[in-house]
Amino acid sequence: MVVAFIFVLSALLMLASALVAVTSRNLVRAVMALVLVLFGNAVLFILLEAYFLAVAQVIIYIGAIAILIIFALMLTRHTGQEWGPAWNRAWPWAVLMAAGLAGGLLLVMRAWPMAGRMVEEAQVPADYTRQLGVALVSPQGFVVPFEVASVLLLAALIGAIYVAWGGRKVKGPYPTRSDEE
Repeated sequence: MVVAFIFVLSALLMLASALVAVTSRNLVRAVMALVLVLFGNAVLFILLEAYFLAVAQVIIYIGAIAILIIFALMLTRHTGQEWGPAWNRAWPWAVLMAAGLAGGLLLVMRAWPMAGRMVEEAQVPADYTRQLGVALVSPQGFVVPFEVASVLLLAALIGAIYVAWGGRKVKGPYPTRSDEE
């Protein structure tokens, strides 16, 4: 009963935060809402007793990626600026399509005979955390995608710094008013 209550509370928090993240005109507010969505996802991992994934969710996504996004936003000049309208003329169609897709997925899941049995019969190996760790760092596993993602994030951060700097050339280690003229 308590687990179901925590699940519903976490799901509602994630849905509300996702709506704020998508519709917010302020980028910092949207990123903070994204952080709440990622935190709710970590809570769901805890409910599934996947503690390693919950910790990885908090460390990697909330602690690194979201902070990197906030840092990149702070480097740009227009941090608090509100951009155009959050809603456009097509939003009713988008809501209708999203509801139709969700309904279609629910129908397919209910019609699939293996859906209920797969959850009941799922067996988690005793050393699943070790197996996951080996898969993450082995050359045949996910080490290459992680390195590619880190290079991509570094390139995005360098690009944000360049945009924030405005492409100016600096003579010394720190810009001065004479350098800007």
